[in-house]
Amino acid sequence: MPKSKNPKDKGVKPPFKKVLIANRSEIAIRIMRTCQRMGIKTVAVYSEADASALHVRQADEAVLIGPPAATDSYLNIAAVINAAKQTGAQAIHPGYGFLAENPDFVEACRDSGITFIGPSADVIRLMGDKSKAKVMAAEAGLPLVPGSEGEVTDEEALEQAKEIGFPLMVKASHGGGGIGIRVVHSMEDLPDALQRSRSLSQNAFGASGLYLERYIERPSHIEVQVMADQHGNAVHIFERDCSIQRRNQKVIEETPCVKLKKGRLKPMYEAALALVDHIGYTNAGTVEFLVDNDGHFYFLEMNTRIQVEHPVTEMTTGIDIVEHQIRIAVNERLGFTQKEVQRRGHSIEARIYPEDPTTYIPVSGRVDEVVYPKIENIRIDDAMFSGYEVTPYYDAMMAKVISWGKSRKRAIATLAKGLREFKIQGITHNISLIQQVLQEEEFKNGKYSTLLLADLSEHANGALTQEQELETVAAVAVAMGALFGNGQSQRPSSWKTYGRASQMSPGGGRGGYW
Repeated sequence: MPKSKNPKDKGVKPPFKKVLIANRSEIAIRIMRTCQRMGIKTVAVYSEADASALHVRQADEAVLIGPPAATDSYLNIAAVINAAKQTGAQAIHPGYGFLAENPDFVEACRDSGITFIGPSADVIRLMGDKSKAKVMAAEAGLPLVPGSEGEVTDEEALEQAKEIGFPLMVKASHGGGGIGIRVVHSMEDLPDALQRSRSLSQNAFGASGLYLERYIERPSHIEVQVMADQHGNAVHIFERDCSIQRRNQKVIEETPCVKLKKGRLKPMYEAALALVDHIGYTNAGTVEFLVDNDGHFYFLEMNTRIQVEHPVTEMTTGIDIVEHQIRIAVNERLGFTQKEVQRRGHSIEARIYPEDPTTYIPVSGRVDEVVYPKIENIRIDDAMFSGYEVTPYYDAMMAKVISWGKSRKRAIATLAKGLREFKIQGITHNISLIQQVLQEEEFKNGKYSTLLLADLSEHANGALTQEQELETVAAVAVAMGALFGNGQSQRPSSWKTYGRASQMSPGGGRGGYW
């Protein structure tokens, strides 16, 4: 890896003087940490519900942008742009969720003379339409799951289903988080599935477009992290296995993927970079694939932003993804080549949600006390402090617990120990579910699929079918506005107690995370 180049070193000028972070809590504070290390001042934006939030307190400046509802605050493009102008912010980092993949927001930044830290509006718009994204992927030579070539009417769906075959999936063109997805096993069930998916998609996203895709049974969900600058340089930063999901939403992620040998992974890396080159992508992004039991992979989608699970990549490579997003945004070259990207050890991330660990039903409430694990090789990004309120306004993920180990076995053991010591009092959460997964032989031997949690639920209480689960989570997401933002915690005085990347992330390359 190239040597670290700390922007605070003498003679190194920060790319920006001030950056506004158009997000909240966990991801906002994570971005602030890098900005502060680079010598960049930060501006937080917040809703009335977040007046006492940690990201507000830790920023150099903070601007109130509206009422609690995200549509009136974090999704209010005019309010965010005005906050940037008011504070003199030169750039905006969107984090993930909210406006991160909104091309209109990117164009509003451009029109206001503000740098958007991310890809272009055109690319975001293109990849945001899943049907068009599949067309671009096919042109780039990526393998696709058999399905319709674009959005279909109900009549076209009935006809094309005969060629695609069953089981198949009805999917929302502008969906996310499992919303608008229904698994269909027969022609007789297809009309009802189309109607339900259109209704859910319209309510959640304001668009009812659907497409069909062959349903791959018991697949794995593998994604490739990519980065590309504006000078034609592009690299992959290896893969992440995101197959532990409940209702199509990720719960545990890890890297490396132990299911696929290097010979299987290399074509996936090459495919991801082929798509980057074909669409002229710049900045950080993730190309996602479904992998069947024979190791064949198929393009799923591209996320044109930083991912929730990016810490496992940082823990194993030492690369600060946010720093490179910022540097690429000011037209700097990537600064390292593919050969220089090295990975050491294994990292696992667990998302901690305030929800019933059996039914996955979300809860709201107050966190009375948080006790953090005092062990090395654990990183925690969280939303909590004594008195922290979990509200129904935004996605409720409270924490990400990330472990590192020299081996996968060691990383699992470290995560398990960290979770045992991580005490969250006053609200129901899913730590017990994560602990159960870590003990499952199917997980420990690395042969799990996206249905592992569904299998555990079925064994526990004869749980809902996958279709019923998808419908349930879609209804919940629609009711909550299908939004997400996250939180980050107040830190104890000793970072070293909780593990630093100098200890945890042996990659240590340019832009090392800590």
